[in-house]
Amino acid sequence: MKTTAALIETEHLLGAHNYKPLDVVLTRGEGVFVWDIEGNRYLDCLSAYSAVNQGHCHPKIFKAMVEQAQKLTLTSRAFRNDQLALFYEEIAALTGSHKVLPMNSGAEAVETAIKAVRKWGYEVKGVAADQAEIIVCANNFHGRTIGIVGFSTDPDSHDGFGPFAPGFRIVPFGDIDAFRAAISENTVAFLVEPIQGEAGVIVPPAGYFAEVRELCTKHAITLVLDEIQTGLGRTGKLLAEEHEAIEADVTLIGKALSGGFYPVSAVLSNSEVLGVLKPGQHGSTFGGNPLACAIARAALKVLTEEGMIENSARMGERFMTGLTDIRSNIIREVRGRGLMLAVELVPEAGGARKYCEALKARGILAKDTHGDTIRIAPPLVITAGEVDWALEQFAAVLAST
Repeated sequence: MKTTAALIETEHLLGAHNYKPLDVVLTRGEGVFVWDIEGNRYLDCLSAYSAVNQGHCHPKIFKAMVEQAQKLTLTSRAFRNDQLALFYEEIAALTGSHKVLPMNSGAEAVETAIKAVRKWGYEVKGVAADQAEIIVCANNFHGRTIGIVGFSTDPDSHDGFGPFAPGFRIVPFGDIDAFRAAISENTVAFLVEPIQGEAGVIVPPAGYFAEVRELCTKHAITLVLDEIQTGLGRTGKLLAEEHEAIEADVTLIGKALSGGFYPVSAVLSNSEVLGVLKPGQHGSTFGGNPLACAIARAALKVLTEEGMIENSARMGERFMTGLTDIRSNIIREVRGRGLMLAVELVPEAGGARKYCEALKARGILAKDTHGDTIRIAPPLVITAGEVDWALEQFAAVLAST
């Protein structure tokens, strides 16, 4: 068996250098824990960017995957399968959606929404051909496709990949006046994350989304919430929109929709928006395949039946309180909602990366983002004892400076 160093060297030699992971080589996962090839155990405080909300290798999701894989995995959408309608029925009942369009990755769901709201703008709202505009937020993260990075303000995502498609207006996140000023007769949608995850877990001001919803309704603008990271229990609610008691016109989910077993995403919508798509106008060979649908059905079932959403709210409050109580001259701010948390360090701390490496040495895997911020997002099955142990490690690393 190759050593950690040898495996990392092979990655470096043969792989594209588009990631800079912590130098740990994982081989097994169960619940909130993962193990490296040397047998060291770690508490996973990233959850594959919220893809494993249900915990690593959840046995009921695994069982559903194996059973379906032994029967039928893929037909393409040229034919029907016996899992798709059941997936539609169950996710619609859970979320109150009227139409569902299944895809594979989160970025595909975003691209699907962009196409649908533009077509809706032309055919329903009456925007002149090729003039549709979509308002987005600075510091957004919606994926890595060429269409999406064109309206990113992150230089690493944007620079060197042009030319880009027009039709996007960028406004500051959480600034209702800027959003209001950006609206024009050609505005067809507002695409926004309820909490900006990659930007460092940025939570908007209270009441922001209630005002956004009101303006979108007033101006016939489709509100598209990207809940690929925030959805499915991560913030202590099924969907993060519930924190302000609003409903999006289009909701994008992915990641935890499969519990980490398989790429599954979906566009949830009212009938008006997705109703504009006709046969041949959009699709995906793997989107809505029977294996994906069976896995997603099981992932949603355990999420709700095992109380993971409620646990996220309780443990998130416990984690937040504990992080806030750490006395350290390098902590600038602790923020988040549910189990979507972040600790931002002062610039003088010298960046979050070295603190993530120190946490790794103490059995915690967390991720630095935007230089000075540590993201914390453990699986929703975490217990009070595990939260308290994690807090001890964070305090040891952050309070020692």
